[in-house]
Amino acid sequence: MTETKENGTATFSQFSSSVRTMVRIRQKYQAIKKRRMEIATTSASQIFASSRSTSPSVFTFDDIPINSNRSSPRKRKKRKGRVLYPNNNLRAVPTKERSKAKKCLYLLFVIVFLQIYNAIENLDDHVLKYDLDGLEKTLKREVFGQQEATERLLGHLQDYLSTYVHNKPLVLSFHGPTGVGKSHVGRLLAQHFRSVVGDQLVTQYFVLHHCPTDDDIPRCIKALSLQISMTVTQAEEEEKIPLFIFDEMEHMPSELMDTLHNVIRPQNNNEYLNAIYILIGNLGHDDITKFVLHNSSVSASGPLSLTQELTPWLRNYLHRYHQIFQEAELIPFTLLQKSHVMDCFTDEMSREGFYPDRSHVERLAEELSYYIVGELEFSHSGCRQVVAKVNLL
Repeated sequence: MTETKENGTATFSQFSSSVRTMVRIRQKYQAIKKRRMEIATTSASQIFASSRSTSPSVFTFDDIPINSNRSSPRKRKKRKGRVLYPNNNLRAVPTKERSKAKKCLYLLFVIVFLQIYNAIENLDDHVLKYDLDGLEKTLKREVFGQQEATERLLGHLQDYLSTYVHNKPLVLSFHGPTGVGKSHVGRLLAQHFRSVVGDQLVTQYFVLHHCPTDDDIPRCIKALSLQISMTVTQAEEEEKIPLFIFDEMEHMPSELMDTLHNVIRPQNNNEYLNAIYILIGNLGHDDITKFVLHNSSVSASGPLSLTQELTPWLRNYLHRYHQIFQEAELIPFTLLQKSHVMDCFTDEMSREGFYPDRSHVERLAEELSYYIVGELEFSHSGCRQVVAKVNLL
């Protein structure tokens, strides 16, 4: 019993001490909280009093006096760009470091400008070397009734000969009826290029003369391949562009066309790229004749444009004939009118030493046959019979 009482007394004393400790902590917390609230109230009242100190206690419509004691903001002085040096030291302006990169850039600009200038001069010299102006004068003087064809020919030559480096050869294909001047233009081109690049770099290939029979085809293939290879190699050494003219293409065997096509077609190597190939034939002449006769009424208002109208159809027709014509730029030749035939007679008579009397020329022209469409007359055979007629004089 005694031990139980002692334990109960000890437990109560411990509980009462814990309660007292909690009460003291609560009182201290409330005192601190009250002190903080008083401090906050005092500071707020001071701020409010200071903010209202400048305003009047009674509301009036007078302006609030401006506090003259308030200091105006100071203006910052601009720093002078001059550098001040002590009196006992020498004054020296700081040297600017020159950039070496600028010098290299200026030098690069000068080099590029000189290269472009030299390239332009070389292009002009390269074109002048082939004397296309002289060729143009020759074609205008000796070719009649084919203005559109000669202009396209000169345009292709001008573009191709403007530079020496090419990614493919220039291939031109002349098409039209007999006697309209295709072979004559080929002969004029051969004569002109022989005068500017030399005889060895100009090749004229007549199919019926160089390969007359089927038995000669294997020999013709080897000879043609060797001729083209040797000519192109020599032209590369002399930095010139050779000319190859193939006449009578309608009679060329398919095996020989395949060989020529392999040479003309652009390949992975750089061989045979700097060369001009002229293909001459009367393939598609019937349709050219029909087109000119059917549309001859348009010629009263302006010349017929064979290139725009006939080139798409002619290309499809020639593609069915052989793939070599897909690599070529087509140049169709139109029919010759009676006035053009008379010009041929006048030119040929002058060459042979005859006086080209007008009445005599008209009488010779009347001996030929013509297609008559309205007031226009187109020759059946062009100027092909002109030479024979003049030789009979």
